[in-house]
Amino acid sequence: MKVLVTGAAGFIGAHTAIKLLEKGMVVVGIDNINDYYSTELKEARIDWINSHKNAEQFNFIKLDIADRQKMQDLFETHKFDRVIHLAAQAGVRFSITNPHAYVDSNLVGFVNILEGCRHNAVQHLCYASSSSVYGANESMPFSVEDNVDHPVSLYAASKKANELMAHTYSHLYGLATTGLRFFTVYGPWGRPDMAPFKFTKAISEGNPIDVYNYGEHRRDFTYIDDIVEGVIQTTLHTATSDESWDAKTPNSSTSKAPWRIYNIGAQTPVHLLTFIETIEKALGKTAEKNLLPMQPGDVPDTYADVESLVKAVDYRPNTSLEQGIGEFVAWYKAFYSDK
Repeated sequence: MKVLVTGAAGFIGAHTAIKLLEKGMVVVGIDNINDYYSTELKEARIDWINSHKNAEQFNFIKLDIADRQKMQDLFETHKFDRVIHLAAQAGVRFSITNPHAYVDSNLVGFVNILEGCRHNAVQHLCYASSSSVYGANESMPFSVEDNVDHPVSLYAASKKANELMAHTYSHLYGLATTGLRFFTVYGPWGRPDMAPFKFTKAISEGNPIDVYNYGEHRRDFTYIDDIVEGVIQTTLHTATSDESWDAKTPNSSTSKAPWRIYNIGAQTPVHLLTFIETIEKALGKTAEKNLLPMQPGDVPDTYADVESLVKAVDYRPNTSLEQGIGEFVAWYKAFYSDK
């Protein structure tokens, strides 16, 4: 089986490529390696993939998904069986000041993915959505059947748009698509712009940390291995039509078309201050905290209802916070020990 992984130099993308190689699959990874955060880290992730024992089955191509012609050429050349689309302009706060980056990557780029799949007989497209789509929704836990029509950032709006765009292609062309709403992913090789990385770096260096919403946030922190296993299991479980779907009382996570939406999270929301305490214990250091009000675009809490994912693919995230933080801190110390 040949699988395209977009965003292969990214946090989730690199781990996904590694896991696919472990399963003996042929993997083509693409990434534009932009400078939203450290390109050194992104290139190191590609080196990590290339060090795998099955690396001869991995081909990395530097490519921007917003480049229409090159994306068309990519699909026509490689004839992928399945596509795992993880490339995107990430970041809630960055979207407030740099909206055009999200239009180019998350909207134009996504259309290029859909068109590539449509015209080249791709069996299944599995793509990254986000828990951010729940926006102003305060009903907990977040269910894939909830209304998500009130995003509070352009990033969230772009991810909701991806779900709608995918449904259109599933309906019009029979393209099987599945969107996964990720909940605060962390772990080794994590992104420097995310709280786990920023907290670990600052505490390690003896610098204060900014804690928004005075630490009253709750997040459904999900360990990277759990996310990746869910991604792969879902990719292999091709979306099908929901024959029980009723247009008069529509389920917003299924369709008469071969289209599905799932949450993927630990289903265990943790207070931000508790999360910080877990990092402090792993580092053996205490953080100096700057308690600040909530930032624009943030939501107070996230909490995933993952029962539909469990029912569909028989997989539930199960890594404890202590274990996951321990793995992340160990990687961080090793990776940055000589930097």
